[in-house]
Amino acid sequence: MTFQSSGSENSSPVFRPNHRTKVFALIAFLVLCAIISSVSATVTATSVSDWYPTLSKPFFTPPDWLFGPVWTVIYALIAISGWRVWCKTGFLAPTGGRQVFIIYGAQLVLNLFWSFLFFGAQSPLAGMVDIVPLLVLIIANILLFAPIDRIAAWMLAPYAFWVGYATLLNSAIWWMNR
Repeated sequence: MTFQSSGSENSSPVFRPNHRTKVFALIAFLVLCAIISSVSATVTATSVSDWYPTLSKPFFTPPDWLFGPVWTVIYALIAISGWRVWCKTGFLAPTGGRQVFIIYGAQLVLNLFWSFLFFGAQSPLAGMVDIVPLLVLIIANILLFAPIDRIAAWMLAPYAFWVGYATLLNSAIWWMNR
């Protein structure tokens, strides 16, 4: 992994990780998202069989079996998207990676917290307080990734759509059970 000048004295450094570093980084991004997914699933499991079924839910609630496959794909896309941008910026300030990965990390933290708030604390209201800024951060993440790697930005679109849908679902559940 090296920083190289892009040619002129006034240009910013270019981040160029070698092949082995790229592979290691991809594995790290996938493992990070797998850990977040596993912790979320564990917290969700504490309430999904006893508390969640007792809630009134809107007509547009998806079947329970759909959540696992959808989140598996979304977490893989989040990981690969982050990795694609990392390959171009790294995490360091000279290449711009620091700012984009602060938002990337913040949305992952809020994503994890939602499971603790909604399912762990059994609080749709607390879930709403978390999911609205989560959606804002996902959209900000897409906007920050777009000039760096359009494919990486588009890879986050299903995540934004799903969390937008989950925001409506969370809000409806809160409203119907207040």
